[in-house]
Amino acid sequence: VYTAGYICVSCFTFSPANWCYQNQNAYPNHWATQFPKCGGLRQSPINIVTSKVHIDIALSPFNFIGHTDTINMTVENKGHSAHFALPPSVRFIGGALPGHYRAAQFHLHWGGNGRPGSEHTIDGERFPMEMHIVHIKEPYSSLAEAEHDTAGIALLAFLFEVIHCDVFTFLIKCSTTVIPNFRLGDIIPAAKDLQGYYRYVGSMTTPGCEQAVAWTVFHRKLAISSRQLDAIVKQCRFWTGQPMTDIFRPTQPLDGRIVYSSKSGTAQTTATHFWCLFLSFVTVTLGLAH
Repeated sequence: VYTAGYICVSCFTFSPANWCYQNQNAYPNHWATQFPKCGGLRQSPINIVTSKVHIDIALSPFNFIGHTDTINMTVENKGHSAHFALPPSVRFIGGALPGHYRAAQFHLHWGGNGRPGSEHTIDGERFPMEMHIVHIKEPYSSLAEAEHDTAGIALLAFLFEVIHCDVFTFLIKCSTTVIPNFRLGDIIPAAKDLQGYYRYVGSMTTPGCEQAVAWTVFHRKLAISSRQLDAIVKQCRFWTGQPMTDIFRPTQPLDGRIVYSSKSGTAQTTATHFWCLFLSFVTVTLGLAH
């Protein structure tokens, strides 16, 4: 996700219409023309005003399952972003959500050339990058099935802050689309360290903007280096060959929705050197044309 520009460089064919982040005719404000759900009353992302959130002591901790398992993760350049596919063994329970949720994929949104690029904002502040881990409630097998359940889709969102960290290098052939020996627990904190979070009901942030999403935006921030952020912007490409920048949806109106916050936890930043290593890999992998 990036701040909007003026020239369309990020169109992506999506069954059968096109949508863009940066073209005036297919800009996010016009998505609802071809994707009616994008004009709904429970859209995401949003600006979270911390002085107006409601504390909900029922927002319980999460229990992550399979986060320490080693997997070979497939990466697919979607032309507008990249999806990192996760196996069904990665899941969670808890978080005041009903049932078991299995992970489907995660993806990143970022800014470019010094511009912040998170989708959610906190008190109007946009952060450098944001990660979404998409989960589907069992026994549903797809977003299309899950969207008919008001709690059918759960997205875990992590905001990033830029700090200094050592950058490791990882040489990968550009044809590689699999990240070997990956563990989700290497790039996000353990559940016991994620007890502080915001919760609201919203939607997917790209077409078709399905509105059955329970959003969790964690208080704790993840940390990456400014050098890695710059490398992503310079090396990752849209299918057009243009740099993959400015690809976020603007914040949407609350339309009367309430944002809740768990009682425990304060905003902290978690720095993991693995993020430096992981993003070194990603900048090579995402350079592939879709």
